Amino acid sequence: MAIKSVSPEQAHELIQQGAVYVDVRSEPEFEQGHPPGALNVPIAHLGPSGMTPNPEFLEVMQKAFDKGERLIVGCKAGGRSRRAAEQLEKAGFADISDMAAGWDGSRDAFGRPLAGWSKRPLPIETGAPGGQRYDDVKSRQQG
Repeated sequence: MAIKSVSPEQAHELIQQGAVYVDVRSEPEFEQGHPPGALNVPIAHLGPSGMTPNPEFLEVMQKAFDKGERLIVGCKAGGRSRRAAEQLEKAGFADISDMAAGWDGSRDAFGRPLAGWSKRPLPIETGAPGGQRYDDVKSRQQG
């Protein structure tokens, strides 16, 4: 099944319909702001020398989510979420949406700016709420 590209408004609507938003940014980025109810599973960790791939990403996702669950992946500007969506699709996840504009925004194929979730009139949650942190997601077992 193809990865769907969705706008922040479409992502918000999907969340209202029961889809799960997976924020693949680093833990500090997640804490600065994310869609309400989002779960944090970083595809890369922020370290002293910059971003380093999270070797547990796919394993954690497979343990925490059913392959048929509706998932939306998002990051800061669309690059990491696209990589995450591609990995999930290859692993057999069937209903993946990529919020390509990201949290801060990105650019379309013509170079025009696309406002991200945080730049639109959508709800925002900050901090690391219980049950949504990376450590919490790592201990989840699919239903």
